[in-house]
Amino acid sequence: MSWCSEKRYWPVDLESVKMFKFQKEQEIVNIAGVKIGGQPGELPTVLAGTIFYDKHEIVEDAARGLFDRTAAEELINLQEASAEETGNPHIIHIFGTTPESIIRYIDFVAEISDAPFLIDSPEGIVRSHAAEYVSEIGLADKAIYNSINLSINAPEIEALALSDIDSSIILGFNAMDSSLQGRMELLENGAGLLEEGLLSIAEKCGIVNKLIDPSITPMGNGAGVALRMTITSKAKWGHPTGSGIHNAPSAWNWLNEKREKDPVLYKICDVGSTCLQQAAAGDFILYGPIEYAKYIFPMAAMSDIMISEAVADLDIEPATRHPVNLLV
Repeated sequence: MSWCSEKRYWPVDLESVKMFKFQKEQEIVNIAGVKIGGQPGELPTVLAGTIFYDKHEIVEDAARGLFDRTAAEELINLQEASAEETGNPHIIHIFGTTPESIIRYIDFVAEISDAPFLIDSPEGIVRSHAAEYVSEIGLADKAIYNSINLSINAPEIEALALSDIDSSIILGFNAMDSSLQGRMELLENGAGLLEEGLLSIAEKCGIVNKLIDPSITPMGNGAGVALRMTITSKAKWGHPTGSGIHNAPSAWNWLNEKREKDPVLYKICDVGSTCLQQAAAGDFILYGPIEYAKYIFPMAAMSDIMISEAVADLDIEPATRHPVNLLV
């Protein structure tokens, strides 16, 4: 018997080993032409860079939404060019802190790009205002609400339900129980914290395109659970799943202590975290500052190529504009 003998070294039926393929049918959603979801290796990972974020140097007045338009356009063009080159579709993650600023940002992004965009704010009233605004001006089909989460209240639910938005991130952050079970139950039945699960609330709000985000907690506080939940969520519900995984290294105290002396080390960890979410079957990634597009897209493309090659014999055909077809 040879050293490479399959019989000797693979005592199990290889057809039963489907590590990279889910038995549950995997949903593919289409948001303004950007497809998200499917089996690992089927579609390229969708990447969302954040613009107008807290302390973003291009923002001149965060409350009023004043910013350097030339610099903002260059950043959006950078992300679009990266997406075109690698085949990884992109979403523009808009962050605003006031109703006035979020409207200015939405108007600008819609003028510059045809890409879908996330509307994000720490304030529910700002998100609600944005949902109403995009419905009024006919951009709801491009908007992704960020997010339906534990803190959602009746006025925000009503505003979202009355809007034309049908795409939303559903965040699995459970402040009382960050375990896998606690996060899954929050989506399924409210985990004793809400009268119903976040998936049910999403249905009531008219959300058709459900994007599951397991929520990224700090390193040492269950950050890795999000990777396990990505797999569990896709296996249970089949909805597209992803995260802002870079928030784990960015909140890592040990790494932040080294950041000033070695910013390259910080950037490597921040950008490199992308691969972890992809290897855990993630469909989309909120990668943080849009300036990182030139690093994130090649990194994500590399992971997509390797995953596609890993499933080549599992009857999973990569999309035409998949990195494996564009860059290899």
